[in-house]
Amino acid sequence: MLERHHKLAIFAEGAMGKPDAKMAEGLLRFSENPICCAVDSKAAGKTVGEVCAFASTVPIVASIQEAIDMGADALVLGTAPSGGRIPETWWSALDVAIAGGLSVVNGLHDKLGERYTDLPGPNQWVWDVRTPSATVPNIATGRASTLSNKRVLMIGTDMAIGKMTAGLEIHRWLLNYGVATTFLATGQIGITITGGGIPLDAYKVDHACGAVEQMVMEAADHDVIIIEGQGSLLHPGSSATLPLMRGSCANRFVLCHKAGLEKIHMPGTNVRIPPLSEFIALNEAVASTCGSLTAAKTIGVALDTRGLDEQQAARSIGELEDETGLPVQDVVRFGAEKLAGPLK
Repeated sequence: MLERHHKLAIFAEGAMGKPDAKMAEGLLRFSENPICCAVDSKAAGKTVGEVCAFASTVPIVASIQEAIDMGADALVLGTAPSGGRIPETWWSALDVAIAGGLSVVNGLHDKLGERYTDLPGPNQWVWDVRTPSATVPNIATGRASTLSNKRVLMIGTDMAIGKMTAGLEIHRWLLNYGVATTFLATGQIGITITGGGIPLDAYKVDHACGAVEQMVMEAADHDVIIIEGQGSLLHPGSSATLPLMRGSCANRFVLCHKAGLEKIHMPGTNVRIPPLSEFIALNEAVASTCGSLTAAKTIGVALDTRGLDEQQAARSIGELEDETGLPVQDVVRFGAEKLAGPLK
């Protein structure tokens, strides 16, 4: 499947610089693979750094064929359309990619391996990332609560709020300081970046906690385990936080939030975000279940301050520290030391 020497092209038609391009931005920020280009005909001729909120000289091209001509080995589907399904308009582009010898990394719910069964290239493959292990995990039993290490679960006030990004930044900081740490991916982007993990939303409800528990127990020899969060207790369309809490028996949380966000991003709903101190207390209460399970203490808030200038960002950070009594930091903008340092 995907190896570190494979050169990637990221397919993000009409989405570069927009929230739907989560997969694209995650790989552009964190992947160790060389990335030759992004494919988006609406932004062709620009660089990623010209349309996204981070520095990058990766060029944006208009077509799959240009990516093939640039020497790409694999095409990564870099957007997350509504419902996680492949749009009908993509199939012709994917047919070109397969015919041109590109392997494909697919993080969406539709299974490309079922469509492309006869690949023309000798070393060509299709990786449907959201395919769980064939081995059905056991029901969780709370085994992770017996571990003496630090198990840090990234929680959030909403979906797509920076849980993976903040977790990876904290993990990188700890690695740089020689801490025995690992990052456990639970979604398609984290799995593609790290090469391991579980596609949590592809497991049946009864098996989700067990899949998390098994992954955490396999990483038991690390002093600090960073567990990628999914969804939010606030979101009416999400049930992912509970199996992450139960399976990992997390004993620490980092809350992820966006500055100025007052309600969740979901068309047709008006779920407002409560004061963060109340939301923190809710997550801690759910984790401990009235003291009968592992208690988890929130150690800080990772705040996304994109759209604010530096003075506004510093003001938002200070106000939130006053409100919560916790360290707050934009770990992308100002570094992860404030949140990661106490984990050393």
